[in-house]
Amino acid sequence: MMQRFKNKYRSCAHHTALMFAAAIFTAADAGAQNSEKSMNYPVRFITLDPGHFHAALIQKDMYEQVSPVVHVYAPEGAGLAAYLKLVTQYNNRPSAPTHWDEKVYSGAGYLDRMLEEKPGNVVVIAGNNRRKTEYISEAVKAGLNVLADKPMAIDARGFELLQSAFETARKNKVLLYDIMTERYEITNILQRALAQDPTVFGHLEKGSVGNPAVVKESVHHFYKNVSGSPLVRPAWYYDVTQEGEGIVDVTTHLVDLVQWCCFPDVALDYRKDIRMLTARRWPTHITLQQFQRSTGEATFPPFLLKDIKDSILDVYANGEMNYTIQGVHAKVAVTWNYQAPEGTGDTHYSIIRGSLANLVIRQGKEQQYKPVLYVEPIVNVTSKYETALQLATDRLQQICPGLSLKKTTAGWQMVIPPNLGHEEHFAQVTKKFLQYLLQGNMPVWEIPNMLAKYYTTTQAIALAYKAH
Repeated sequence: MMQRFKNKYRSCAHHTALMFAAAIFTAADAGAQNSEKSMNYPVRFITLDPGHFHAALIQKDMYEQVSPVVHVYAPEGAGLAAYLKLVTQYNNRPSAPTHWDEKVYSGAGYLDRMLEEKPGNVVVIAGNNRRKTEYISEAVKAGLNVLADKPMAIDARGFELLQSAFETARKNKVLLYDIMTERYEITNILQRALAQDPTVFGHLEKGSVGNPAVVKESVHHFYKNVSGSPLVRPAWYYDVTQEGEGIVDVTTHLVDLVQWCCFPDVALDYRKDIRMLTARRWPTHITLQQFQRSTGEATFPPFLLKDIKDSILDVYANGEMNYTIQGVHAKVAVTWNYQAPEGTGDTHYSIIRGSLANLVIRQGKEQQYKPVLYVEPIVNVTSKYETALQLATDRLQQICPGLSLKKTTAGWQMVIPPNLGHEEHFAQVTKKFLQYLLQGNMPVWEIPNMLAKYYTTTQAIALAYKAH
């Protein structure tokens, strides 16, 4: 079996990658429950406690390196049922159906059983965040690679455990990686590329608390459609002690984008590079009727009673932080409403301020609630600048074919041909992870920057509690 893998990948893999692949097989062979068809693949997924629909989105596509046999370990309940329903939906769709074969263990002690059997080599974790960091830690201790949904930590204690998990992963020569889908959204990709072009952007400003150099804000909704059907949220999603507050949950993406866009390929040291300045949190008010519609539950469960005042559930899903990263002022904010108005959806706003131009992403009514990137010069526009912008646009067609410019009153809009949506980005992240896995390493900046990201969010929640 190992020889077949070597023959297949010899043309594109160096010696280190082969040794890493050998380690994958050695660890996975300890799991005696695998079928022969599963063992023919270098990568075999284990799905652990899939309480969030992102676990299923990983399996919206097939991957040539990944066995179709997926072993699932989870407690019985609505989360597991919803995950299996989505995977079945992907298997049965008329266009490009998948062919996943789910092997489910849903009894007591599911975590211990997974660690004992180890029927795969990559654990996919997307669910209740109360135990997520524990799951990550136990998986890497067992010599298993981990692909985890955000957030990997929701408080200072979780961050400490995550630090230890990364060190354990290094010692055990396994990979630990989080799912950052927003890096694959085309407006973010182009904003990042233009921010590195001194002829268009100039240099990154330092900014101030009142006028940050980088702002990233997003608006989300509890009730929405996923894969064409209304999303049923688990009741625990409304409990911030299980899901995490908004300031440590969705902001993970935004903090990641600040680092990824403004400091590309730079290994950050959170001890020196991050300084939290201010942070605050506030609730979204949810009625029982809204809760029932979103979860299918008849009443608020006992664990939410602590958050109910006058029959209204207060969910601290909203937050804002102001901090510096290598001396650059950044602001990150997230808002959660119950449901978007008809014809709208989640939105994203981002600005990166340069000495020559601001790069702005807007996603409002004018943009038909689709993200649009603008280049807005802050200096007098000359023919030389226009030529530089056109040359930059021509170069960017290598990553975005058909990209063009449209003049606006404030500058230019980057006209982007129709692109992939959010759900498709999960496959892109997974393919990137598989690339890292089979080559045996990640870029040197990925791990320190994951630590910097979770340090930032967990510092923000600690400061927000003090200020509340």
